Amino acid sequence: MLTAPQFLPSRLESFSKRIAHAVHAAGRAPESVTLVGVTKTQPVEVVIAARAAGLADFAENYLQEALPKLAAVPRAGTVWHFIGTLQANKTRAVAEQFDWVHTVDRVKLAERLSAQRAFHGAPLQVLLQVKLADEAAKGGVVPAELPALAHAVATLPRLKLRGLMCMPPPSEEPAVQRQFFAELRRLRDDLNRDGLGLDALSMGMSADFESAILEGATHIRIGTALFGPREHSA
Repeated sequence: MLTAPQFLPSRLESFSKRIAHAVHAAGRAPESVTLVGVTKTQPVEVVIAARAAGLADFAENYLQEALPKLAAVPRAGTVWHFIGTLQANKTRAVAEQFDWVHTVDRVKLAERLSAQRAFHGAPLQVLLQVKLADEAAKGGVVPAELPALAHAVATLPRLKLRGLMCMPPPSEEPAVQRQFFAELRRLRDDLNRDGLGLDALSMGMSADFESAILEGATHIRIGTALFGPREHSA
């Protein structure tokens, strides 16, 4: 059985100071980085407490786990990000319920999201997941196929293509971390030279967010550092 640690507002305050320090070190504006709290496995009560403490952006990996949280947390001012693997039979709920999707890696999935997004609401904000290393367990479009995918997604009517996302191999070496993040930034810049006007890079998690900020991350996805490790009990 999984139990989640109690969310403490002081933890959010402390982590926000770490972000501010990293942003300052990178010579960037404080508002250029969005903290996205990854609430996978966390109960609804923790999400509500984090929202009350001032955290506005939340990410979920699994649709069925996410839906009760979306229903319980007031939507005004709250931004929901889907960061899990997209399945074709679940795109409708993702298109209807979320504000951002970070894991688009195929044209067919993007087409489904566009067709299923409500016409009366804002366009779905979309990021393309890029596979920067040969890791079979991770999704993503390979860099060679990225331009074709980006240009195709950019034409879809109910989507707004914002940028790129990556989950590089874990490393404790800042130089290695920065190498992958710099590559994603370069790919984004190449697409912008083709006129796409992308402004978002979703990269960096609890163990490497400082390196990601130094390389231009606009969205960092933080779970453990905000909510603590998952606890197991018999």
